[in-house]
Amino acid sequence: MLTVTDLNKAYEGKTVLTVPKLTVPPGIHYFRGSNGSGKTTFLRIVAGLLPFTGTVLLDNTYDSQRQPVDYRLRVNYAEAEPVYPDFLTARDLTAFVAKAKRAPAGQVDQLADLLGVTAFWTQPTRTYSSGMLKKLSLLLAWLGRPQLVLLDEPLTTLDVETAARLFDFVHQQVRRGVSVWLTSHQDVALTGLPITATWQISTGTIHLTSDAFTG
Repeated sequence: MLTVTDLNKAYEGKTVLTVPKLTVPPGIHYFRGSNGSGKTTFLRIVAGLLPFTGTVLLDNTYDSQRQPVDYRLRVNYAEAEPVYPDFLTARDLTAFVAKAKRAPAGQVDQLADLLGVTAFWTQPTRTYSSGMLKKLSLLLAWLGRPQLVLLDEPLTTLDVETAARLFDFVHQQVRRGVSVWLTSHQDVALTGLPITATWQISTGTIHLTSDAFTG
């Protein structure tokens, strides 16, 4: 589904992530690693949000750097610690992203109800708790018709009831062919999702540690 080739990411001349070759098939993939290991950097690269050298190719068709619009219509991302302009409301941000992602009619209302965002729909984000920001980030990550959704620490600051509704929804989307990658410092079993494969990110590299697609 997604192929990474000769990826290198450096900050101020220091290499922080090197991936010579990586192929991730469809499914639910768990990327784990300690703080500073490169998990978020990797997800942000795959989301098309960070510059890098190398190639990230979706479905052997969409190159993240050569076809950024087509690529980002198909790959969505929910940040671990989202930050938004503090004067904008959830309604403002959702309208903007929904238009960019070409969200189908009714999708915004469905997701806002699912995640409880309607409770603070017209409040500016400067008034939001970390849990409210997380809910908004998760809503934005499902807008449009993504083929791959990246969830960075989706359990952090999310209440139990909303998490249960979210992962029921994720399960439904996976059955429809959407792939999901997630990171978590908490027990990934709490998501209730059937993990296709687990990957370890450490010392700037990525390795497969367990999988269901070879055995």
